[in-house]
Amino acid sequence: MRYLKDPLTLFLAFGLVIFAAERFLSSDDDGDFLIEVTPGQQARIFDQWQAQMGRPPTSPEASGLLDQWVREEIFYREARKLGLDENDTIIRRRLAQKLTFLNEDLANAQPPSEAELAAFFQDNLADYLIPERYSFEHRYFSADRRDDAEADARTALASGDPGDPFILQKSYAERSAREIGDLFGREFTAALEALNDDQPDAWQGPIPSAYGWHLVRLSGLQPAREPLMREVADAVQRDFLQDRRRRANDEFYQGLKRRYEVVILESGA
Repeated sequence: MRYLKDPLTLFLAFGLVIFAAERFLSSDDDGDFLIEVTPGQQARIFDQWQAQMGRPPTSPEASGLLDQWVREEIFYREARKLGLDENDTIIRRRLAQKLTFLNEDLANAQPPSEAELAAFFQDNLADYLIPERYSFEHRYFSADRRDDAEADARTALASGDPGDPFILQKSYAERSAREIGDLFGREFTAALEALNDDQPDAWQGPIPSAYGWHLVRLSGLQPAREPLMREVADAVQRDFLQDRRRRANDEFYQGLKRRYEVVILESGA
């Protein structure tokens, strides 16, 4: 058997023997072959299942979930032994993300007080400004059905032509410019804002939309105003917690950064 005399073959075989022996001798010392699935870990596994499926797992499903967790744990430990977690961008980002989430949970462990929310609301009052709201009805003139929908709409100011069937509503109450823009397009919204609100019973236009042309009759305009805190309490609390998480992460990072020396090496150094 010539391959037994080949130096390269003997070298590789010898290396494998040393590697296997090292793994065997060191594994018992570090206890890395013991996997304990604690009651708390089981509860987390089953809670995740219930959150996704809307029901607790059956007995066979629970057994399968635990088998899958053990499988992943074994693969995870073996991958780490082989150094597969090193220089992996996805793992690096995920670990950084988990640390961030942990810090955020600690930051918001204490619910905000009414005084804190009130102060945050006052400091950011402009963010909660309630915009103008329009109430109007419209008559629609289809650019697809008519040769000159704009001209027909203009004529209808005097003739009373009711226009064409419209896929959406014919009237709207207390809609913001943003909501109207989502329905009709920005061009319609800009033209609506430019209409004369001193003539609430008069048909005005025509104005264009994403669908065609419209005559519009304004029936109400509520000016923009600052809200009472109770009107936007949920939004204030959500934004406060988000801001506190952001500030906590910034402070946490700056505290950690002071412990490190960062050196940006030049290319070729």
